Amino acid sequence: MLPDKLALEVVTPERRLLAETVDEVVLPGRTGYLGVLPGHAPLLTSLAIGELEYRKGTDKKYLAVAWGFAEILPSRVIVLAEIAEKAEEIDVERAQQKKASVEAELKAPGDFFDFDRAQASLRKALIRLQVADKRARQP
Repeated sequence: MLPDKLALEVVTPERRLLAETVDEVVLPGRTGYLGVLPGHAPLLTSLAIGELEYRKGTDKKYLAVAWGFAEILPSRVIVLAEIAEKAEEIDVERAQQKKASVEAELKAPGDFFDFDRAQASLRKALIRLQVADKRARQP
């Protein structure tokens, strides 16, 4: 018999961020976003910088995540993320400042400019802002 719910657990090196029973999970895999419903085939995937969305009934919640792995089982999703933040924990002002500083660095790179690092920093700031904005627009 197929399960009708997923146990979702999100863990970072610092803490256990989330442990909930949900209906659906959408997460950022290295090759694109992956939707997971109860009964999904077992899978191990690496994570990219992106937005993790989970749904309980019609209520959707969002996390900003970056790097790590996700283990998907028919009744369980375990996310081991290097970085993960709940929408309500995101410091919007800090993310906006980081975005502005990286954009300035991209316009006038210095001698030891690391494009890959700057690009990753910009993506993280943009995802944080996107996740915080979605929470702000929820009723």
